[in-house]
Amino acid sequence: MQLEDLVALCKRRGFVYQSSAIYGGLQGFFDYGPLGVELKNNIKNAWWREIVHLREDVYGLDSAIILNKSVLNHSGHSDTFHDILIDCKECKCRFRDDEMKTKNECPGCGCADLSQPREFNLMMHVNLGPTHGVHGVLRPETAQGVFINFKNVCDSFSPTLPFGIAQIGKAFRNEITPRNFVFRVREFEQMELEFFIKRDQADKWFAYWVEQRVAWWKKIGVTNIKLLNQKPQELAHYSSATTDIAFEFPHGLEEVEGIANRGDFDLGSHTKMQEQFDIKAKVKENKDSVDKLCMHEDGASFIPNLVETSSGLDRAFLAVLASAYCVEKIDESERVVLKLHPALAPIKAAVIPLAKNRPELVALARKIFTNLKACNIFPVELESGGNIGKCYRKHDEIGTPFCITVDFDTLETNKVTVRDRDTMQQIHVHIDDVVTFIEEKIRL
Repeated sequence: MQLEDLVALCKRRGFVYQSSAIYGGLQGFFDYGPLGVELKNNIKNAWWREIVHLREDVYGLDSAIILNKSVLNHSGHSDTFHDILIDCKECKCRFRDDEMKTKNECPGCGCADLSQPREFNLMMHVNLGPTHGVHGVLRPETAQGVFINFKNVCDSFSPTLPFGIAQIGKAFRNEITPRNFVFRVREFEQMELEFFIKRDQADKWFAYWVEQRVAWWKKIGVTNIKLLNQKPQELAHYSSATTDIAFEFPHGLEEVEGIANRGDFDLGSHTKMQEQFDIKAKVKENKDSVDKLCMHEDGASFIPNLVETSSGLDRAFLAVLASAYCVEKIDESERVVLKLHPALAPIKAAVIPLAKNRPELVALARKIFTNLKACNIFPVELESGGNIGKCYRKHDEIGTPFCITVDFDTLETNKVTVRDRDTMQQIHVHIDDVVTFIEEKIRL
């Protein structure tokens, strides 16, 4: 499978479109179509269920996308959130330093007339208000919204350590060279958990979350993964340990999630009266914050440490598609099938009348479809065009796990034929049992 195969499928079947395509497009930005938004939401819901709903110790958050500049100043982004940029003076293309195959040759045209490497800050700034007198920053990650709301959550819910705050949301990075479809883009979504702990429990919880996150990826069908432990020289300045969960994409082995032991850097950076706490991380002096971001225990106040799990939703989307994409030979032909986990499939079932020119079959198919829709348990689609074989191939290609065929026997027996996407086996199910049958199969 090539990346181009997934790109073509996504456009043809309504998963992903190039943004602003009718005006020539805009590099690094994509629009998710009707099936894409369903798949994306299903991945989000699976993550949220695992991280928030099934646990007693994690709270959800949805913080603002635009941040006060001071947040990014004290988080370190203003000083360190850079990529190294190199220009080709011949073809005028720009590249990240790590994209250069050789340090003295343009990867685009082969020219050796290159600029000196220089830092390029990835944050996107916005002007606010009618006079542009107020400046904000589009957040480069969702994590900072968690840290600046730490005290709010503590005041509202009085949690005890360990506990976490989770968030799914948009982030923005002014990437030098967006590439590989939705893998590296300028507008993207993150799924992040900040799990707050005592300092002496950091190693235990770090190992715990690596194990938990690997299990989740495998549960949703992304199994071709490897763990990459960052070397000391590769670690971010705030991290004492980072493990990347990497997936073998069509374009190569790349990170889909990072788990980091971030120590007390984040809360220590944003708290006021830093001198009152035993902060181990190297933090910038903060005279701007108005809150102490600390916990109280046994008469003492301290800054919690934290373990972060951070994954890109768009990368997860691509990994799920790549894991599910199959081309199978059937007799003299081929079928393209997305073997998505049924819980992630955009459409869970398609109702298909065997003969479109027989009103009694069409009417019964619509009745079954309407009843399934009324249950509001899973998305279902009614097919009204093409022959049965073409309907099967269409739904194989978009990952629909079950096709429900209404045939002439259905009129007599009240039983429909349910076809399994992956095995293509067919069984007869009574109309009254269809909802229960499918509901049991689509659980994660």
